[in-house]
Amino acid sequence: MGRKCIISVLYAILIAGIAMPVVPAIDKRPVAVDRWFKKLPHAKEKLTKLHFFFHDVVSGKNTTVVRVAESKATAKSPTVFGAVFVMDDPLTEGPEPDSKIVGRAQGIYSPASMEEICFLMTLNFVFTNGQYNGSSLSVVGHNAIFNKYREMPILGGSGHFRLARGIATAKTYLISDSGNAIVEYNVMVLHY
Repeated sequence: MGRKCIISVLYAILIAGIAMPVVPAIDKRPVAVDRWFKKLPHAKEKLTKLHFFFHDVVSGKNTTVVRVAESKATAKSPTVFGAVFVMDDPLTEGPEPDSKIVGRAQGIYSPASMEEICFLMTLNFVFTNGQYNGSSLSVVGHNAIFNKYREMPILGGSGHFRLARGIATAKTYLISDSGNAIVEYNVMVLHY
């Protein structure tokens, strides 16, 4: 019985491996990264433009945000100053919740002002589909959520976006009465 089970598992792994779509991947082994850096002086910098929607779900059945900390003063603060939230928000091609997922926004945000509602955002756009599957962009910045447009710097990346730098521009598409938000992102990123 045990041998048949092992053979069945190995067979399932083999079939799954054959059935998986082949996606070109960036070699992340140290020796490959070393080779990549040696070619860098001759590499041409590229500009990539990305467009997607960020779904921040703070209430309901499938929340993507969790409050993990707060100060004693948070409950009295009109801006929720001192709270810390962790997110794992889907990134989609369109604003509809059932639109194709291209990745996740994973990170931390925290209300960073005692006078206006704005967040310190520290997050990674982690791409899970398409040509950038397995790559990421790192964003750290100020997000005054009631401004029409918010600009946050891209400070780095991985995979296809090694040594990335650029700008992520956010525009609120929708905020529900329960606080769930859909945010449109236009990203301009320089990378090699």
